[in-house]
Amino acid sequence: MIARALRWLMLVQLLAMLGVAWLLLQAGVSQPAVALLLALAAVLAVRLLIVARNFWHSRRFGGAPVSHGVAAAGAARLFLAEFGANLRTSSWGMLYPRLSAVPSPGRGLLPVLLVHGYVCNRGFWAPLSRRLAQAGVPHGAVDLEPVNAGIDDFVPLVARAVDELLAQTGAQQVLIVAHSMGGLVARAFLRQHGTRQVARVITLGTPHHGTALANLAPGSNARQMSRPGGQPNAWLAQLDAHESPQTRALITSIYSHHDNIVAPQDSARLPGARNSAYAGLGHVALASDARVMCQVLSEVAIASKAGAAIFASC
Repeated sequence: MIARALRWLMLVQLLAMLGVAWLLLQAGVSQPAVALLLALAAVLAVRLLIVARNFWHSRRFGGAPVSHGVAAAGAARLFLAEFGANLRTSSWGMLYPRLSAVPSPGRGLLPVLLVHGYVCNRGFWAPLSRRLAQAGVPHGAVDLEPVNAGIDDFVPLVARAVDELLAQTGAQQVLIVAHSMGGLVARAFLRQHGTRQVARVITLGTPHHGTALANLAPGSNARQMSRPGGQPNAWLAQLDAHESPQTRALITSIYSHHDNIVAPQDSARLPGARNSAYAGLGHVALASDARVMCQVLSEVAIASKAGAAIFASC
């Protein structure tokens, strides 16, 4: 569903680019190649402004602590890396969603289930899937649809994916790696199904206490992630209330002090979990950053009791 919608959106952008190029030619630009380049720049500028708007909103509603501020050069790198990650995922990875095959699964490595976030699909995980495949980690993914459903409505999809992955690998437990809203889906799964099938949950940029930017987004799941009046939505409060210390101890929350979607940024910090914070990373870039992917591989190795062999790809 998301892949189809993104393909249509790409077609619209292509037509818009051709239309702008035609107008430029009519306005006196003599070379078609120059007109096409200028039109492409115009389309990219619109997408750049969307990313800039998210950073502006995140700064307005959150903002990194002074101790984690970045200089001008660092801010430019942060913005460009997030813009590039957005282009890769929405203009290619999620248009043709696929995971990398694992040529020779590592013996004893627990399988990983990848759970994407809001309005995404499994194609979001292409960079991490490649790293997992290189390390011999068996893995699968789930597509959360329909995109506007409530978070609890996604739990049966995760339960089915867990069962399938365990059946395929013969393992007794999986690790769940989840981005953004996917981390809340994973926690909702634990609330309904317990921890018997899950060795660890690793969340990346998950708004555990909501995000003010969800106040502006459509869908039942967005409302559940919202922060009305600056406080977590009632659904989030109920999820917190039903989570035991033992369950929290199974969760690793990886997040960024400069997340441009989770605002305030410390909403991704989960008391009782193992929290790991980075600086200079945006929301989408967090899932494909080399340091973060190596930390995910470390968590897989530790949970699998696999020693240091898995670190060869880091």
